[in-house]
Amino acid sequence: MILVGLTGGVATGKSTVAAMLKQCGAVVIDADLLARDVVTPGKPAWKEIVATFGKSVLNADGTLNRHALGAIVFRHAAKRLVLERMIHPRVAREQKRLTREAARNNPNAVVIYDVPLLFEAGIDKRVDTTLIVTADRATQIARLKSRNGLSRAEALRRIKSQMPLSKKIRLADHVIDGTLPLRQLRKQTAHLFKQLTMFS
Repeated sequence: MILVGLTGGVATGKSTVAAMLKQCGAVVIDADLLARDVVTPGKPAWKEIVATFGKSVLNADGTLNRHALGAIVFRHAAKRLVLERMIHPRVAREQKRLTREAARNNPNAVVIYDVPLLFEAGIDKRVDTTLIVTADRATQIARLKSRNGLSRAEALRRIKSQMPLSKKIRLADHVIDGTLPLRQLRKQTAHLFKQLTMFS
């Protein structure tokens, strides 16, 4: 089995490449989905968040209001660290459980851990190899404007809040250009998957 850490920047095409790898036969574990799951109402992380940040971060149905919570933690680095300490270890445990399960089902599995903060959170130390999906800034801005309805200034703010892609490229073992035409992107992704299966 091989565990691949997949990352990128906002609107670089990471989710598209993850979907293509899944079509090739990889097992994809999505960190964002795990993070949403560990904070569902009643779960330990949800209880800690409510105890720490108050009920103002909840929607009427008791689910987390991610926007309200985000408004608090993105203004205060210390509070963001507190929140990450509640969520990250639980996400890591769930990722390890799902990886073990994939290995039991197929000892030669290619497991893709799709995680935005791969390098920032030091998760690259827990995987066998790393892959980044990149795009030029103009493409990122255009995608954020059409996909998320952001203004150019908002799109730039979101891009600049992340680790620069140039730095991630230097740290990554494999790089895929997320601006390629779909047919080429599929071909390159399939070629990489084939390479990965040789090491699994």
